[in-house]
Amino acid sequence: MHKLSPRQWTLLVLLTLVWGINWPVMKLGVTGFPPLTFRMMCLWLGVPILGMALVVMKVPFRIPRAHWRELLVLAVFNMFIWHALIIVAVQSLSSGRAAILGYTMPMFSALLGAFVFGDQLAKRSWAGVAAASLGVVLLLWHELSNLSGRPVGVLLALMAASTWALGTQLLRRTRMPVPTLAISFWMTLMTAVVITVLAVGLERAQWVSPSPSNWFAIVFNAVLVFGFAHAAWFYLARSLPPVASTLSVMLIPVLGVFSGALWLNEVLHWQDWAAVGLMSASIAFVLWPASKKAT
Repeated sequence: MHKLSPRQWTLLVLLTLVWGINWPVMKLGVTGFPPLTFRMMCLWLGVPILGMALVVMKVPFRIPRAHWRELLVLAVFNMFIWHALIIVAVQSLSSGRAAILGYTMPMFSALLGAFVFGDQLAKRSWAGVAAASLGVVLLLWHELSNLSGRPVGVLLALMAASTWALGTQLLRRTRMPVPTLAISFWMTLMTAVVITVLAVGLERAQWVSPSPSNWFAIVFNAVLVFGFAHAAWFYLARSLPPVASTLSVMLIPVLGVFSGALWLNEVLHWQDWAAVGLMSASIAFVLWPASKKAT
């Protein structure tokens, strides 16, 4: 099992808080506002913030031309598809349901790693996948009837999760000799361009002035999600084994469900509380150091 450094633990805790709380924030952002346009505005405000971070930290922006194609592939599976599909799904689903479905990603990632990329998973890793999967089932317990009425949103969220899982596997295996922060910057910039094209082409007739709650969500996403969380996630995805990096964020949908319940008055059941224990167990199975055998 992989032991996290203090820096990795700090980033993981902050990432969990930001991404978990962001699910109800995104729901506020797309309420009465076009979802792709919302995402476009978040990205364009987030790009300069991320760029300033590179300047302050003296991280070079340059990506050697030989790696441009790989950078594009990473952006497609880590950013383009995920951000386009999940933000549309959020508008048609509750924030809690969207969080649950979006974070089926770790299960997809573990299965891809084992059956496509040939990862050798320890028994504890499989136990972590099983615990997280059961946690998702419990979180969905009272939502199945509602989900069945919104098949498009469910399908979009699952497609987003599966492509993000593939992107995480590819990012983990990249050998691009450049800082992760630079990769994050260029993927974010390219995603801003792609989402802008989609927003202009599909939503221009729906454009309205953002409300105060829309603006709050836009600024929250620009500063904390695109300015910090994505760079932190890419760092963890590159520095940790795939199962450790993906299952380590399984508390995010739990936080999304509970913050959505607190903020948006969604009802909680015993299954939600049981899922918290299972998600915590899945993290422990993967990240808790194995005991050393006596010699």
